[in-house]
Amino acid sequence: MATTIRDVARLAGVGVATASRVISGKGPFSEDAAQRVHTAAAQLGFRPSNTARALSLQSTGTIGVYVPSFKGPFYGPMLHAIDNELRAHDRHMVAANGAGHGDAREQALDGVAFLIGRECDGIIVTSNALREADLATLRQREPKIAVVNRDIKGMKAQCFTVDHRHAGRLVGEALLAHGHREIAVISGLSDAADNRQRIQGLFDALAQAGITRDSVPVATADFTPAGGARATDELLAQGARFSALFCANDLMGIAAMTQLQRAGIAVPSQVSVVGYDDEDLSAYVYPRLTTLHIPIGDMGLNACRLLMNQCYGMSLPVSRDFAPALVMRDSLVAAPPRSAPRVRGSR
Repeated sequence: MATTIRDVARLAGVGVATASRVISGKGPFSEDAAQRVHTAAAQLGFRPSNTARALSLQSTGTIGVYVPSFKGPFYGPMLHAIDNELRAHDRHMVAANGAGHGDAREQALDGVAFLIGRECDGIIVTSNALREADLATLRQREPKIAVVNRDIKGMKAQCFTVDHRHAGRLVGEALLAHGHREIAVISGLSDAADNRQRIQGLFDALAQAGITRDSVPVATADFTPAGGARATDELLAQGARFSALFCANDLMGIAAMTQLQRAGIAVPSQVSVVGYDDEDLSAYVYPRLTTLHIPIGDMGLNACRLLMNQCYGMSLPVSRDFAPALVMRDSLVAAPPRSAPRVRGSR
């Protein structure tokens, strides 16, 4: 039979309420009582029930995290940072992703509802599929909520993101500084707000150099390597002329470099390639991918700290300074005297 708090109290010679206060660390008790209870608990091999502890403290000791997918490297650093921070303070993470029936928005709503149903003390959400009204409604239902990689009107104090438009502008300025004037783009999905912002930032910079948006060939993909490969093939099949290619994330950028080289186009001597996110793999491909660093792990960490302060009365430092930065590697060089030759149809 499992040892109970009553057994511990009986052996320690104290009341059940006193034993509960000692075990939970909440409420008044003497040093003598604490020593006797801890000694009795050790002798009996007592481990407090998580359920009982949650009822006693009105807390499950968990923070829920919703991400659209467990695939790919983008969300990994965020989940890792959150989990490490929670474990360092004897708390735990419950993660949910977008799965099941319905579109991306319905999956996100179901995932967050699952976390609420698990009685998580607070919830971190990162999703482009949820509408601002969805997040406002969730905040009414669960006030202890933090949003990563979105800037939601009326929820600024709970949002942790970077200025993606500024980040896109940094990419455009780097391309121009290297003499590139014929530039192509592989964009991510149009319903992703952060994607729209980074692409707009790129075009803001190009416009300053007199390069119009309609003069830039653009292919759209889904942030996956397969999508990046297909989009690159699409640009080549169209005969698009460009000396530099900006890809809206690193996975597509890596795939694009492969497809270009398979087509006989040297990277970076004929076409420079720039990615976005600064995922770990980008530093280990050939050529090493120049990219825009987005501190997704830091955003998740500080969102977690905000909720820990709110849920557990802690005083952890919370930062909202997440500056994007260009990471120069091998895939971006000065534009060649003449842009890459047109490539049409099959290779």
